[in-house]
Amino acid sequence: MLTDKTVVLGITGSIAAYKAAELASSLTKMGAKVDTVMTEAAQKFIAPLTLRSLTRRMVACDMWSSPENFSITHVSLAQAADVMVIAPATANFIAKMAYGLADDLLSSIVLATKAPVIVAPAMNNNMYDNPATQENIARLKERGFLIVDPETGYLACDMIGKGRLADIDAIVDTIKVLLGRVGDLAGKKVVVTAGGTREAIDPVRFIGNRSSGKMGYALAETARDRGADVTLISASQLKQPLGMHVLHVENAAQMLEAVRQSVCDTDVLVMAAAVADFRSRTTAENKIKKDEMVFNMELERTPDILAEITGKFLRIGFAAETDNLLNNAKKKLVEKKLDLIVANDVMAFGSGFGADTNKVILIGCDGKETDLPLMSKRDVANKVWDWVAANTA
Repeated sequence: MLTDKTVVLGITGSIAAYKAAELASSLTKMGAKVDTVMTEAAQKFIAPLTLRSLTRRMVACDMWSSPENFSITHVSLAQAADVMVIAPATANFIAKMAYGLADDLLSSIVLATKAPVIVAPAMNNNMYDNPATQENIARLKERGFLIVDPETGYLACDMIGKGRLADIDAIVDTIKVLLGRVGDLAGKKVVVTAGGTREAIDPVRFIGNRSSGKMGYALAETARDRGADVTLISASQLKQPLGMHVLHVENAAQMLEAVRQSVCDTDVLVMAAAVADFRSRTTAENKIKKDEMVFNMELERTPDILAEITGKFLRIGFAAETDNLLNNAKKKLVEKKLDLIVANDVMAFGSGFGADTNKVILIGCDGKETDLPLMSKRDVANKVWDWVAANTA
C-alpha cells in the first residue's frame, strides 16, 4: 500500500525529532516517497541532511526558498501528498493546527492540503494533560485528523507520564490503515484465525503445538492494509496489531465460539490457526505433582471448526503437513468443502513453525494449483488476498 505513495512528513521541535529519522527510513524502505518538512525548531534537534540522506528526496525548511522542481512549496507539497504525518507534533504546533494558523511552511501545508493528516504528539506529560492541549486535540479529531496517542514512560524531562512519541510501528500501521481505505478489499469483512490453541491438562500444563501465529497475523495485517474490515481471532502471544478487532482465545472450544459469533456478516473466513486436535477429557483443578505423574490421560477430539462453520462466504483453510503434502491438502479441501487451501510442508527449509518465510501451494476448489516460491509470510498473505480479490465481486 505504500509503494509510490507520497508521504509528507512534518517534524516539529521536540526532543523526539530524532525518531522521525527512523520513521522516514522505514517508510522509504517500504517504497513510499517521503518529502520532509522541518520547522525551525526541529532543525535544532536534527539536521535536514540526515533526512535527505535517508529519503533521498527534498527536505523543505523555508517558506521563501523553493526547490527547482516545485513552484510554490507549500502548495505543491500540499497537492502532492497522499497523506501528511506530523511526527513528532509539539503542543505548540498542535495549537497552531487547531486554530488554523499558517505562519510557517509546515502549518501552511497543513492548511492547504486535502490529504488526510496523521498527528503523533510528543511532549512533557503535564503539557499533554493540560486542558488546552486536550481541547486542541479534540478539535483536530472533530475535523478528521487521525491522532496516534503518545505512550506512557520515561520522558526527557526526567518525569514519567504520557507524552512519549508513539512507537514507530504504530505510526506506520496508522498510515497503512488510512491508505488502505481505497484498497482492493475495501468494504470486505474478513475473519482470520491465528496461533496454536492450548488444551489444559491442569493449571500449568497443556496440549499444544508449535504454531507461532505469524502467518495468521500476516494475513490479518495485509487484509487491513488493503482496506478490509478485519476480525482477528488469536491464540498467539504476538503483539496485538492496530486497526482491527482482536479476540483472544486459548482453546479450540473458545475459538469455535468466537468464529461462530464473528462470521455472521463476513465475506471471507481464513482458518490459519493450528487448532489442537485432541484435549484431555478431564482437567485437573490443581497442578499435578511429579509423584502423581504416572497416570493414563484419556483424550477426546476437539471440535472441527471448519467442518462446523458454514455460510455464504469464502472459506480458506491451511494444511500444515510433514509428508504427502498435495494428497493430504486436497483431501482436506474436499472433505471440508473449502474454496481454497494453502498447503505447506512444515519440514521444508524456511517453511516451518515460527519462521518469517513460507513455501506454499495454493489449491483452489476448481483444482487449480499455484506453487509459490519461498517468500515472506506477508508476501504469501498478499498472494492469498490476490486470489480473494479475483474471486469476489
